[in-house]
Amino acid sequence: MTQTQPPQEMSALPENSPPPPRTSPESAVPASAGPSMGRLVGVDLARALAVFGMYIVHIGPPLSATSGVASWIRYIADGHSSVLFATLAGFSLMLIAGRREPKTGLAGRQARARIAIRAVVLLVLGTVLAMEYGGVIILGFYGVYFLLALPLVRLRARTLAIIAAAFALVTPQLAFALNSLLTSSVQESINAYDPLRRLSEVGVLDLLLTGFYPALTWMSFVIAGMALGRLDLSSGTVQKRLAALGASLTAAAYGMSLLLAGSGALRSMAEDGSSSGSSGSMPPASGSMSPDGGSFPEMSASFLLKAGPHSGTTFDIIGSVGVAILVIVGATVAMDRLPRLRRLAKPVIAVGTMSLTAYVGHFLAQSALSVPAGTGAQQSWVPLLMFVLGATVFAAIWSRFFSRGPLEYLLNAATKPAKHIR
Repeated sequence: MTQTQPPQEMSALPENSPPPPRTSPESAVPASAGPSMGRLVGVDLARALAVFGMYIVHIGPPLSATSGVASWIRYIADGHSSVLFATLAGFSLMLIAGRREPKTGLAGRQARARIAIRAVVLLVLGTVLAMEYGGVIILGFYGVYFLLALPLVRLRARTLAIIAAAFALVTPQLAFALNSLLTSSVQESINAYDPLRRLSEVGVLDLLLTGFYPALTWMSFVIAGMALGRLDLSSGTVQKRLAALGASLTAAAYGMSLLLAGSGALRSMAEDGSSSGSSGSMPPASGSMSPDGGSFPEMSASFLLKAGPHSGTTFDIIGSVGVAILVIVGATVAMDRLPRLRRLAKPVIAVGTMSLTAYVGHFLAQSALSVPAGTGAQQSWVPLLMFVLGATVFAAIWSRFFSRGPLEYLLNAATKPAKHIR
């Protein structure tokens, strides 16, 4: 989600940068930060693409009802849009904790307090929405990610990258082992004492291990985003290195998976007809690596060689991080080097500055308008296009008068008590 913070000095904007009211509040950085505004406008554009990717999966036709280019669009959105969200969430943490240099002392304590407050608010909001929409809601998971990331917010980019890589290599196997021990009776026993589970489909066990976006494996994306947040994305050298890294990770992960697991290695779970309008297609409470609703004891360890969307394997994580890096770097370069495109993309960028509002809003609008989710009942792309257009128009108009989206404003207001930390 887009995480905002109080606007800061913006006197160092280049001449062709968008005017301050049109940019994300979190794009505001001290003049001493050096790098151009294109860097953060590009991040807002990447957020907008993540929003639209979620729309595709939630509202668009299922993969089985598409063909040609539409199939590729649907396949890429499946899983990768939510991964891009999680990666950008890590980036947003660095906007609060200190971009290039971590905040220390009083400023550092207040920044960590703001992050903790945001985490609690998102966990509460996510639980409320999950009561109506089920485990597909990612906000509660975001709250957990933020809390788990607190001890890492002062680390350097290299250290964060090493931790993210270690998580990608280790946590899928750990998740597989833990899930093999979680029989139905064990899960029921744990959930019986879980107040969150009593309120909605998403309990502590789901948030950490068995839900749509389990923290155990998804922290790799968040930490990778934190590492990106520490880098100067406006530097041409950094951009080239990240583009090469993203392409290498994507090619190596998916290529190795295809080599080891065969032609079905990249198969989307949506192809099996299990999609229910979620960011991914895995069934609730079955673990992130269960494509058919089966439990881990019923699965062969060979599944760990696959890399399909939301499979939660090492290959899936590495490949998805590579895709997220390519999208973020591509959006950054486009906004930096194509000023005309940046002007044309202002309405879309505005969606990225209020992605929390756009994300929650599309669920509410979906219910109010009785728009079917991306299941077999949905065959038309028209509802999706209308939602994309509606979000773009709303964001463009709202951003003309306000620097934050409605929910972003409320979230920022909720963190105001952090300034009293001493």
